[in-house]
Amino acid sequence: MLYWALVFLVVALIAGVLGFGGVASASAGIAQILFVVFLVLFVVAMIARALRGRAP
Repeated sequence: MLYWALVFLVVALIAGVLGFGGVASASAGIAQILFVVFLVLFVVAMIARALRGRAP
C-alpha cells in the first residue's frame, strides 16, 4: 500500500513539473488517500500484535 502511495506521489510530481495540473492534482489526492489507509492499517496491526502478545 505504501508502495502505491509513493508511485502516485512520483506521478504527481512528474505531472506537476510537466504542467499537467489536473493529473498532478488527482495523483496527489490518490497518494494522500492511500497513505492514510496505510497508516490506519499499520496502527490496527500494531494494536492487534500488542493485544495478542508473544507466541509461546
